[in-house]
This record gives sequence, structure tokens and C-alpha cells, in this order.
Amino acid sequence: MSDDRSTDPRLSGNGSRTPADVKRWRRYLADERAEAGVYTDLASRRTGEERDILLALADAEQRHAQHWIDLLGDDVGRPQRGDWRSRGLAWLARRFGGVFVLALAQRAEGRSEYAADVDATDAMAADEQIHAEVVRGLATRGRNRLSGTFRAAVFGANDGLVSNLALVLGIGAAGAGAATVLISGLTGLLAGALSMAAGEFVSVRSQRELLDASTPDPEASAAVGRLDVDANELALVYRARGMAPEEAEAHAAEMLAATGRPIVPAGTDDDHETHGTAWGAAWSSFCFFASGALIPVLPYLFGMTGIAAVLTATGLVSVALILTGATTGLLSGTSPVTRALRQLAIGLGAAAVTYGLGLVFGVTVG
Repeated sequence: MSDDRSTDPRLSGNGSRTPADVKRWRRYLADERAEAGVYTDLASRRTGEERDILLALADAEQRHAQHWIDLLGDDVGRPQRGDWRSRGLAWLARRFGGVFVLALAQRAEGRSEYAADVDATDAMAADEQIHAEVVRGLATRGRNRLSGTFRAAVFGANDGLVSNLALVLGIGAAGAGAATVLISGLTGLLAGALSMAAGEFVSVRSQRELLDASTPDPEASAAVGRLDVDANELALVYRARGMAPEEAEAHAAEMLAATGRPIVPAGTDDDHETHGTAWGAAWSSFCFFASGALIPVLPYLFGMTGIAAVLTATGLVSVALILTGATTGLLSGTSPVTRALRQLAIGLGAAAVTYGLGLVFGVTVG
């Protein structure tokens, strides 16, 4: 579809537009204004390149808004509010910013209706697709900075919720008293938290050591000036890192002509931020596993017993699983509802199996 709408009869106000057209255009206009506000608010919390990118996205949304203003003409009316998604996104952007808002903005761009709407130009539909990729790139930066510690926190909380709920329900179903269930739950909390913390510490420390081992030695650059130009050993460095022989030779010749530069650029800090620190991951894992594992024990801490304690523990854990699943979905740019329901089904499924085994063992032992 051409972007030239000077001959569109709807722009001349001759009445060919329908009330449904006007209503839809006003909704689009409100959404574009809201999205422009989101990017502007996010830009106010950024500096440098990220700020410039977000402001450019805001300008693009304003151009789209102007398209609907031109179509509406005298029917533009008073400014309207965007849909609940756009309003919620704007509220979060004003108060928090961050990777979660970018992940939501990525989903919002992906829901654009312009590709199927005859009143939106092809360029506008293409813009929305590209905007989703731009926001995806910005969100990825934030995800990389969070992924190490956040991964430990989410996995720790979920493991604590599911494993301790299964432990408590299994022991309770086998006929153990409330005091035994409580002691078992608290023991499982401490043992699991320590195990998770130790595992995360070793895992992240090993990842960082592997990264350090792959980082070029800065002292090697000092040897470049003494290399035999005819033999050009430097080309072997680049071939070892995956370059084709001809490309390696050319790049080595360039580096020999510019002594003082590192032979291989060092990795960025993001390489290490992706994995987080070993102590940070261990501490997050310990705290979040413990907080998750505490939830199914709470009813017993407050003196509840029997089926009432079982139902209360299951209900509390269900809410927590929904929240952690939705949070993970938001961060990953997928549907928070789908992730929440999947998390709930997996967690309660594991607990149900353990509860059933506890009933069987209780009858057998009894």
C-alpha cells in the first residue's frame, strides 16, 4: 500500500468514513501516544546510545500518531486513553523502567494490528515489526546483566516451593504428626538452601574461570613488534579463533602495521555480567530457596494441622508459583499467563505425586 494518502476520500471529510473507522483510528491514536510516552519515560532513565535509541522509537510512534490525526481530521476529538496494556506499560515505565518494561514493550510491538488494517500504511506495519526487534535488542542487554543472579533467584525460589511442598505433603500423607512435618520441613529448607547455594557457587565460579581462560593475555600484545614479519606467526592466532587463512593473514598484517593495539580485543564486561558473581549467585540461591521453602511450612508454624494445613500450604505455594512463573515470562518476553500456568501445573503435579506416594507408604507401614 502506498504511503501517499492525498487521494483517500476519507481525508477530504466527505462522509465515507464510518463510525467504526473513527473509533478504531482514535484507539490507534491513543495507543501510539501512550507508546511514545513509554519510550520517552524509559529514555529519561538511560544515557548514551540506549537513550538515543529510545527517543528515536518515541519519534517513530509520534509519526504514526500523526497519520491517525490526519485521517481523523475534525473527528480527532479529545485525547483518549490507550488500552489497558498501554496504560499499564506507561505506568510501569514512569515508576520503574528497566528490563521488565522493555520485555512488555517488546510484546506490545509484536501485537500490532497494522499489517491487517487497510488504513495503516505498509511502512507503519514494517516499522512495528522492526520496533519489536529494536526493543528485543535493548531488553537482551538488560537480561544479560540480570541473568546470572536472577536465574539463581528464580530457580532457587521454585525449587524451594516445589521440593518442600512435596516433602511436607508426602510426610503428612504418610501419617506423621504436625511436629514431625514441621521439623522435616525446616530441615528440608536448610539442607536444600545450603545445597543450592553451594551448587550455584561452584557453577558460576567455573563459568567465570572458563571465560577468564578464554580472555586474551594483554602481555601478548607486547610481543607483536618483535615478530618475524615474513613468518607472520600472528596469523595463527586469528586462525585458531576461527578466521579463514586469507582473512587471518590480512588481519595480522593490519595489526603488525599498528603496533600497540591488543592482538585480540578483550571481552566486554557483559561477558562476565551474563553469569553474575559466584557469591552473588550463591547468596541469591540460598535466600530465594529458603523463602520459597518456608511458604509450605507456614501453616504448621502457625499451629495448623491435618487437611486444613495441607490445603493452606498448597494454596500459598500455588500463588507463589503463579507469581514466579509470570515474572519469568515477563522477563523472557513470552506470555506471563502461559508461563505462570505451566509453572503451576509442574509444581502441583510433583506435589500430587509425592502426596499420593505418602498415602501409599502410610497405608503400607500402618
